[in-house]
Amino acid sequence: MGLTTDPAPPGPLLAPPGTQPPPPTEDPAELRVVPVRHYGRWAAAAAVAVLVAQFAHGLVTNPVWEWHVFADYVLSETIVQAVLVTLQLTAYATVLGFLLGTVLAFMRLSRNPVLQTVAWSYVWVFRSIPMIVQLVFWFNLGALYRELGVGIPFGPVFWSVDSNSLIGTIGAALIGLSLHQAAYAAEIVRGGVLSVDHGQLEAAAALGIPRLRQIRRIVLPQAMRAILPTAGNEIIGLLKGTSVVYVMAIGELFYQVQVVYGRTGRVIPMLMVATAWYVLLTTVLSVAQFYVERRYARGADRTPPPTPLQRLRRLAAARTVPPPVPRPLKEQP
Repeated sequence: MGLTTDPAPPGPLLAPPGTQPPPPTEDPAELRVVPVRHYGRWAAAAAVAVLVAQFAHGLVTNPVWEWHVFADYVLSETIVQAVLVTLQLTAYATVLGFLLGTVLAFMRLSRNPVLQTVAWSYVWVFRSIPMIVQLVFWFNLGALYRELGVGIPFGPVFWSVDSNSLIGTIGAALIGLSLHQAAYAAEIVRGGVLSVDHGQLEAAAALGIPRLRQIRRIVLPQAMRAILPTAGNEIIGLLKGTSVVYVMAIGELFYQVQVVYGRTGRVIPMLMVATAWYVLLTTVLSVAQFYVERRYARGADRTPPPTPLQRLRRLAAARTVPPPVPRPLKEQP
């Protein structure tokens, strides 16, 4: 039976001779986070702020803007009626253009070579010719075809009407805008349809769903997520593009502004009237595009981005709620 001794309790580790012990650890409660300073960003922000302030100062103090003339005409009856004409041209051309563009898109996606060639040729021609040239051409259609009729091809005509009486100034503008818009809408819709997985159509065909219902209930709802951003840009571009019809003496916004400053000589304030209305209408269309895109993104994005109103509510709530008070750390025994 041997004798045993208990091991001695471990003592503090001794530093090797010639070295200094490590510095004592700081208390975590005394740690301080120092943010990174971005002096370049501050300088750029200051320069931009100075430029914005100078521009705003010029808007207020420069007498050439003539804001009193702007206030007299911005809500005048003539300008409001011109805005309504602009909205009518935009709405009709958008509906007709995208309806025809959808048909052309599916013609290009068809397996029929005749339909593919006709649709491709249409898109090629109407994207190649400037809009103002197309509008002037349709405005002078009566010089090319004095009468338009219905009858047997290459045979007798049963009913005809004078071209000028059938297609007036507004009609020629709508035809030109709609046909021009259809060429771009066809490519937008075709790109959206191609973004849908082909397996969706194969699964629908396996379930015996008719082809037209596949397109209407399966393909187009999924393609809308890819169609809407570009389509919104096209509609906004069409709204501003209606100003081209001034060459046809149609009383839209830009034409009426030209008439007023041609009569009064107030060019700058009247151009600001047109600018203010275009900015307002574009903003309304942009907000509508945001909410429509958000609606069609529900199936793919379970947490859609917050709306501007929701962001304002969260910001207000974050400022009213007091920040949490940090609790002191417990001392180690």
